Parts: sequence; C-alpha cells; structure tokens
Amino acid sequence: MTTTWAPVPAGSGFGVENLPYGVFRPVDGAARVGVRIGDHVLDLAAALGDPVFATPSLNGLLARGRTEWSRVRAEIVALLTDPARETDGAAALHPLTEVTLHLPFEVADYVDFYASEHHATNLGRMFRPDSAALLPNWKHLPVGYHGRAGTVVPSGTPVVRPAGQRKAPSDDAPVFGPSGRLDIETELGFVVGAPTTLGSSIGTGDFAEHVFGVCVVNDWSARDIQAWEYVPLGPFLGKSFATSISPWIVPLEALEAARVVVPTQDPVPLPHLREIEKWGLDIVFEVELNGVQISRPPYAQMYWSPAQMLAHMTSNGASLRTGDLFASGTVSGPERDQRGSLIELTWNGTEPLRLADGSERTFLSDGDVVTISATAPGPNGTRIDLGEVTGRIAPTPS
Repeated sequence: MTTTWAPVPAGSGFGVENLPYGVFRPVDGAARVGVRIGDHVLDLAAALGDPVFATPSLNGLLARGRTEWSRVRAEIVALLTDPARETDGAAALHPLTEVTLHLPFEVADYVDFYASEHHATNLGRMFRPDSAALLPNWKHLPVGYHGRAGTVVPSGTPVVRPAGQRKAPSDDAPVFGPSGRLDIETELGFVVGAPTTLGSSIGTGDFAEHVFGVCVVNDWSARDIQAWEYVPLGPFLGKSFATSISPWIVPLEALEAARVVVPTQDPVPLPHLREIEKWGLDIVFEVELNGVQISRPPYAQMYWSPAQMLAHMTSNGASLRTGDLFASGTVSGPERDQRGSLIELTWNGTEPLRLADGSERTFLSDGDVVTISATAPGPNGTRIDLGEVTGRIAPTPS
C-alpha cells in the first residue's frame, strides 16, 4: 500500500490506490466534490483550489476528458503522499460520519445491458424450457434497453414498491396493484465523461477515452409487471421506478490491476465489436439481504465487456453525453451462490431462500434491506473497495 499521511485504517480498500470521487455535504457547508481516503473525504475545492469541485456534481470534471482526469488524480496522490503538505491537506479532510453523501453526478441518459451469459441462460431456461436458452442474437451483440435517467437514485434512498398491471398465466384479465415479485439486479455501472457528436461512433479501443469510472448498481425490477408488459417491446414500468447507485465513482485508473480478458466469445463478434484491449474486470460482488449474505456474483465471467457495450451503444451514431450511465445487467456466475438476482436464487420463486431469522423469501417484502458491495484487486496485492449501494423497501402508497 502506498504510504500516505492521511488516516487510512489497516486493510482499508480506500487507500491512495483507489481514491473514488463523490459528492458530499459537510454539516456547515454546501455540497461539493471530494475523494474518499480511508474513512474521510478530502474536500477537493479546498485542497486543490479548483472551482469545478465547488459544485454539487462531478459533471464539470467528467466533461474535461481523460488527460485532465489523469492530471487531477496525480495531483491528489501527490498531495496525500507528501509529508510536507499534511497540515494543509488535513484541514480539508472531513470524517465520513460528519457528512451527507449525495448522487455523485447528474445522470444524462441511462442504458441497461444484459451481458451475463449465466444470467441470460438461467432466465431462458425458466421461461423457455422447450427452446434454446439464449435467443439467436445474444452472442452477436450486447443486448440492452434504454432506462429512465430521472429515477437513478443514490444509495440509501428508500425504494417504494411499484404498482402496475400484472397478469398471471391463469388470470382471465390483468389487474392493477402493488408488485408482488419485487427483485434486485446486481450490476456494475459505467459513468461517461467525454461526449461525442451525433452521427459518430466509438470503437472498443476508445473506451477509456470516454468512460471515467465505475459504480455499484442495483437495478430494482418488478418481475410481475415486467412479464406482462415486456412483450413485444421490452422492459418499461417494471424497471423504471428506481435504479440505485453507490455514492463513490471509482476511476478506471484505479482498476488497472483488475483488468482481465473476457471469456471466449463464439462466434467471433463482428469487427466493430472485437476487443482491442482487455476490458473484462475481476470484480467480486457481495449481496446481503437483511444483513445476511446470499450471493457473491463474479464480474470476471461476464460475456460482453463494457468496451463492447459502449461500441454497440454508439454504433448507430447515437451520441454520448457527459453524465451518461450504462450498466452491465445482472452479474451472475455458474454456481447457485453466484446468482445476482432473486429470480435466479429462488428459481422463479420455486426454491425459497431461508434467512437467519427463520423466515423465507422468494421476492422482496416491505421493510427488507438489500446491500450490494464490490471489491477488486489493486496494485501490489492491495484490494480496491468500490463501496456499497443500499436500499430499503417501502410499501406502495395507499
């Protein structure tokens, strides 16, 4: 671990190797941009004197592009590792216990992908048992859909159980009411900084020029609403009510040691989707339901890389905007305890989970608390902590 004068607890995943960005509000001030170091937040406006950090959003920094992202990160590292700058730097530190964390950036657009072969196969086996688990296009392109940017919320925001139309196969007609099959989706999110112009596209080799960093995502899903509405056009109200993200955006530069090759892709993707650099990521998630770990999904086994997702997303000439967010889709592995959603963990409700208090769950109940966290390898044997995203289920308003 790189030596720093900042108070970083032993074993912390928030050392100088990490330095994730977020937006915080101290007790006696306005919200502004900071980076996490140990159990403190470094106020960047105070420490670096740049007014871009005195705003309640990362978007100003995101828009500056890769060269500036690298320069700022190097400046922060230099500050935190220079003993001669301890006095001034320490004055800009705020204990996490004394600040409020906010949504770290203004979300421009939100796209959700479906990039895990294990997840897609599991759902195919559930819903199409007499057909091929994967649809014909799945291994030719990263399947995705456009979500709703306005319902991306920060960790800790209560998730109100959505209402909508539902129709079970045995029902004669649909009914309207609260979802009875509220689910989670364990995902990794990618935050876009540098924009593009309409009509242009991005190759897989340009990924790091446009994507600033990553966050932990829980893309809440109402499976019963989704099942009734998604044919023929796809997810809509069953997905758009809430997507929670972690408060910290880990820059891509902190994840160099986590980069791996994606699994073998067969058939070989078309030229515009072929990987030029390795952008698989060795990230491990932990999913807790009411304080009990129920799953550890491995991101390294995702079939499509984020570079391929971005290339596909812009291949028709769609432009990127600063603050765009795209997510991986549910992260699942081959083992039962590596599944990233309740619909998989309980096999569509037929195999309930038993919790520590003796209760069982197929899908979420009001009052349930879900926490998803993630870690990745860092340099020299260190571990990078991506933080966590938490949400408590609130009842549908009467």
